[in-house]
Amino acid sequence: MERFVDNLPPMDLMRSEKMTFVQLIIPVESAHRAVSYLGELGLLQFRDLNADKSPFQRTFVNQAKRCAEMSRKLRFFKDQISKASLLSSAHPVIQSDIELEELEIQLAEHEIELIEMNANGEKLRLSYNELLEFKLVLQKAVGFLVSSGSHAVSERELDENVYSKDDYVETALLLEQEMRSGRSEQSGLRFISGIICKSKVLRFERMLFRATRGNMLFNQASADEEIMDPVSSEMVEKTVFVVFFSGEQAKTKILKICEAFGANFYPVPEDITKQRQITREVSSRLGELEATLDAGIRHRNKALASISIHLAKWISMVRREKAVYDILNMLNFDVTKKCLVGEGWCPIFAKNQIQAALQRATFDSNSQVGIIFHVMDAVESPPTYFRTNKFTNVFQEIVDAYGVARYQEANPSVYTVVTFPFLFAVMFGDWGHGICLLLGAIVLIARESKLSTRKLGSIMEMVYGGRYVLLLMSLFSIYCGLIYNEFFSVPFHIFGGSAYKCRETSCGDAKTTGLVKYQDPYPFGVDPSWRGSRSELPFLNSLKMKMSILLGVAQMNLGIILSYFNGHFFGSSLDIRYQFVPQMIFLNSLFGYLSLLIITKWCTGSQADLYHVMIYMFLSPTDDLGENQLFWGQRPLQIILLLLAIIAVPWMLFPKPFILKRLHTERFQGRSYGILGTSEMDLEVEPDSARLHHEDFNFSEVFVHQMIHSIEFVLGAVSNTASYLRLWALSLAHSELSTVFYEKVLLLAWGYDNIIIRLFGLAVFAFATAFILLMMETLSAFLHALRLHWVEFQTKFYHGDGYKFRPFSFTTLIEDED
Repeated sequence: MERFVDNLPPMDLMRSEKMTFVQLIIPVESAHRAVSYLGELGLLQFRDLNADKSPFQRTFVNQAKRCAEMSRKLRFFKDQISKASLLSSAHPVIQSDIELEELEIQLAEHEIELIEMNANGEKLRLSYNELLEFKLVLQKAVGFLVSSGSHAVSERELDENVYSKDDYVETALLLEQEMRSGRSEQSGLRFISGIICKSKVLRFERMLFRATRGNMLFNQASADEEIMDPVSSEMVEKTVFVVFFSGEQAKTKILKICEAFGANFYPVPEDITKQRQITREVSSRLGELEATLDAGIRHRNKALASISIHLAKWISMVRREKAVYDILNMLNFDVTKKCLVGEGWCPIFAKNQIQAALQRATFDSNSQVGIIFHVMDAVESPPTYFRTNKFTNVFQEIVDAYGVARYQEANPSVYTVVTFPFLFAVMFGDWGHGICLLLGAIVLIARESKLSTRKLGSIMEMVYGGRYVLLLMSLFSIYCGLIYNEFFSVPFHIFGGSAYKCRETSCGDAKTTGLVKYQDPYPFGVDPSWRGSRSELPFLNSLKMKMSILLGVAQMNLGIILSYFNGHFFGSSLDIRYQFVPQMIFLNSLFGYLSLLIITKWCTGSQADLYHVMIYMFLSPTDDLGENQLFWGQRPLQIILLLLAIIAVPWMLFPKPFILKRLHTERFQGRSYGILGTSEMDLEVEPDSARLHHEDFNFSEVFVHQMIHSIEFVLGAVSNTASYLRLWALSLAHSELSTVFYEKVLLLAWGYDNIIIRLFGLAVFAFATAFILLMMETLSAFLHALRLHWVEFQTKFYHGDGYKFRPFSFTTLIEDED
């Protein structure tokens, strides 16, 4: 067996790439260029040798700060360009390469220029806003002053004061009389005019009323124009107000309230001639300021446009430099302080490429000393790296969402590529719905180049990322739909005529057995005559339930077989003898035997009750099976299988912990006395792992862990097999939902001669099919297939406690930033 396994050809993605731990000794003068070339290659994962140091204690902290400052300036430019509604150039003009120092100077000059232009623009905008507000106040306040003695204003103020206190009514009447008589100056009546945000008017008026105890008259009118906020560049609605009051104390209170609410007040003369003169002056200055503002905006937009041409290239350059210095900060100086020492992981196949890149860096930097690259031994486990393409990557991501594979252990995604979409299709089987999914997948794949460059929403991005999963799910759904013979729940005679005919006029009205076989079986899938017959539901339920058990037992057996390949690959004979063998015996003694009974019953056409057989296999294994016997020798076979299942449980539980304890004792026997006579050099030669095992081995902990693992497998064998019945349940639910929508919506609406009812029924059927069957049911079947792979399949062999290989790469850096 082992020789046969050894001779098997290697399978792509079955094992992660072989990794090696390397050390780099790089001269200081070529360190920056070497790290840059390694970032372009993207095949070396650096290890942080300064993890105990804070970011401010590292060697290249100043260069990293400079890059961070330049990134801040570039973000500032980007925000300014977006606020100005200018589009950044997707294809920047060709520019000669510039050094980081030159770029830093350019960015500083651009920032100073922009800040100065923004400050001048804000000052001009503030002046413009003040003049515009003054103009609006003049236009509206004049109307209040002219009509201050009218009955409408006095009556409104009087009505408002009636709801306050009785003492305020006399004051309001007195104010009205004074306004009517026009003797405002002799009575001491004054007013303040200004402008405030519309959202604050109600609270502002209430505060004025309370502060003056009702001894004021508040008039307001909406401004005809919106005013731009110089900070947020948003248009704000304003309201002009005029407050009439009496007394110096009231004036002080009103001014403080205006200041608190951010209201701007402007003096309005009572003389109409002065009002007109001021209005003309304000309008003239507004025109001048508007022209100045337009010229300033044009100049600023021109400066931003010149920046936007190079912005994408500058951002990319600064990101790369920042990443290079972050990596350099992970390196250590050697004793001479002339070389940097770095460590990291790389795939074995990439060693030659990395050495070529380092040689090129040495040559380009004119260094007199070459870069030393050599392999080292490492105590820690290597990272996991699978070379995937755009098709297999999404299946690998599904597996990695459960847990990243341990280094070199069997990768479930090799089988997930087929089993995941197939189990989905078993639950979703309908070749009409499968065609709809196929069309969607084809559209996503055909527009792949365009969609990959666009900014997609979170849901659309997930659908686009799983386009190849969707493609396989749709193809398998069409295949399973042809087996179920369902096209939007309607059966078709695609592969010939039915093998059955009805005893009565209608199979649905039959009182006895509805269908009678009169010719050879239907060549592919379910016979269409089962649809609508009295036996349809019992037949399909029996078929799908038994098929679910067969598929579940087959997939669980595959998982256990993969645990054998893991044990053989890692040379763990204990796992093979005391884990793989008893697990295979236990699972197949019970549920493998059940699968055998199902297949035998299908082949022989027996009427045996499999529930009775399996239950009494445990309760009365020696009793005669009677009419439930499917083949000769079934009863002794059941007794043997039951005994094997019972023996397999202690086989899994006891031998492995005791053997591990014996091996540990033999390995370290007399070691505690032998160490006293050894030198320090001998202690160094002993591997760390041996000393750790000697210190950390705990028999009780190992035994409890093995006991938990054994109990989990025994219980899981039952629960996982039952869990696969979800394939039957969801397939039945999908089929019944399709039938309800077809018969109770489409056919019911089509029974009317009214075209409107037919169109309405067709619309409801299309909506239900799209949103319930194609979206909700697809998501439901997807999640259940995910559960079957993560829990029922992968737990049989997959540890998933590794960590991903994350090389230093400029490509992934740009993708993460985007």
